Amino acid sequence: MSDSKRLTLRCPDCASHLVIDAATGEVISHRPVEAPAGGGKSFESLLGDLDTQKEQAEDIFSREMEALKDSDRLLEDKFAEALRRAQEDPDDEPPLRPFDLD
Repeated sequence: MSDSKRLTLRCPDCASHLVIDAATGEVISHRPVEAPAGGGKSFESLLGDLDTQKEQAEDIFSREMEALKDSDRLLEDKFAEALRRAQEDPDDEPPLRPFDLD
């Protein structure tokens, strides 16, 4: 097939290169445009974003550590309350087992 039966176009929407068969109108080849490294941002802005992300990660980590410390205390309180209720109102007989019902 010669090049005269092929059309080379640039997509107006995504700017990719398209090779189209002139006779059938089908796309033969599609080459997307390569994105610039770093999303087109300067090195200084990328470095600033990295510092911001690091601060956010440290903040999230410290909040989770505080929540973990607090969850230990909450679990201890819940266990103590359940133990107190169990001692105040003990079960007189064990629960029925499924084969006891037969």
